[in-house]
Amino acid sequence: MKEKIHPTWFPEARVHCACGSTFTTGSTLKEISVEICAACHPLFTGQQKLIDTAGRVDKFNQRAAAAEQKQKEAAARLADRDAKKAAAAAEA
Repeated sequence: MKEKIHPTWFPEARVHCACGSTFTTGSTLKEISVEICAACHPLFTGQQKLIDTAGRVDKFNQRAAAAEQKQKEAAARLADRDAKKAAAAAEA
């Protein structure tokens, strides 16, 4: 191997999972944080659980509701503008 080109190897690197499980492995990082590991992954545990760490479904539903509300407001403004134009044309 060439000298001074390889990263430092840590044979006792600690891995911390979001479920609280920790184990050691070899890595170029001293400590590793993961969201899912063999102790909590549904493939290994046999249990299905929904992982929604960032509330992605709720955020999507909020954005969809906000977009629908804005569409309704825009349609109301357009109808109001058209009514004003019709009234102005009737006066002339």
